[in-house]
Amino acid sequence: MTGAEPCEGADLSRRLTGIAPIDQAGAGDLSFVSEAKFAAALKSTQAGAVLTTERFAKHAPDGVTVLLARKPYDAFVTIARNIYSAALRPTSTFGTVGVSPGAMVHPSAQLADNVTVDPFAVIGPSARIGAGTLIGAHAVIGPGVRIGNDCAIGANCSVTSTHIGDRVIIHPGCDIGQDGFGYLLNPAGHTKVPQIGSVVIHDDVEIGSGTRIDRGGIRDTVIGEGTKIDNLCQIGHNCIVGRHCIIVAQSGLSGSVTLEDFVVLGPRTGIIPHTTVGKGAITAARSTVYGNVPAGEFWGGFPAKPKKQWLREVVALEQLAARARKKSADRPDET
Repeated sequence: MTGAEPCEGADLSRRLTGIAPIDQAGAGDLSFVSEAKFAAALKSTQAGAVLTTERFAKHAPDGVTVLLARKPYDAFVTIARNIYSAALRPTSTFGTVGVSPGAMVHPSAQLADNVTVDPFAVIGPSARIGAGTLIGAHAVIGPGVRIGNDCAIGANCSVTSTHIGDRVIIHPGCDIGQDGFGYLLNPAGHTKVPQIGSVVIHDDVEIGSGTRIDRGGIRDTVIGEGTKIDNLCQIGHNCIVGRHCIIVAQSGLSGSVTLEDFVVLGPRTGIIPHTTVGKGAITAARSTVYGNVPAGEFWGGFPAKPKKQWLREVVALEQLAARARKKSADRPDET
């Protein structure tokens, strides 16, 4: 499966039944080492077999089957996905086959073959659920929602005004397709702007627990193919998220933000409205983006700016503070 090559004398008859970290692995486990910081743990490992590179193979104890791989962790993941394929998407928490007697499915809803609906889920009028999809317990699928094939909608999710492609995973506690935060501000009170758009989620997207994605105001909110969104993120109305983006925990996109393809947002990134982050750009953790980020650049800080400029300013500030402390020590306050 991986193209790994056994070291000389490797015991290829050894039976492996699981995977484990290098410092916890037993005789029936496969593990891996790809970084120098784990070399010490490799020397004392009890693993049955280890995927690693030639650089670290010499540290393996006698009796451990060493398999050489150019990218040990990639090879490890390939095997783990094969052994634990059921862990790649949520399954029924109630062991349901088909539609649970405790679920509420509107007569006009259309469910394809092999759809699983757990107890207390609600599927509204004219909703359409594709083959092989799971709807978790207490999930609410609103009127007219479209969900493709082989999707998983976790427990306690609310999905309204949304079209979802195939193989999409939405983990428990997400709210997708509710009104965005749109108001006309007025001294006499704030006037709500009607939110009439949808959310469009393309194939192979995964969305972590507790994330919120607002429906569009006058155009759709779009999540591109293959994008992965972590837990506790907020995607505002009218946002366009490109293909294969990574949005890490507690990040927030204000309304009408555009992320082009392959963007990576570090944890707790915040982006103001009507801002574009270019293709392949990266933001550091806790960045606050106030202007457009060019394609391929790494920005960070508050406000966010190119990485080298940001780090120079951080160092300059530390130096100023150090000089101020020294000056204060040399000239103590007079009474």
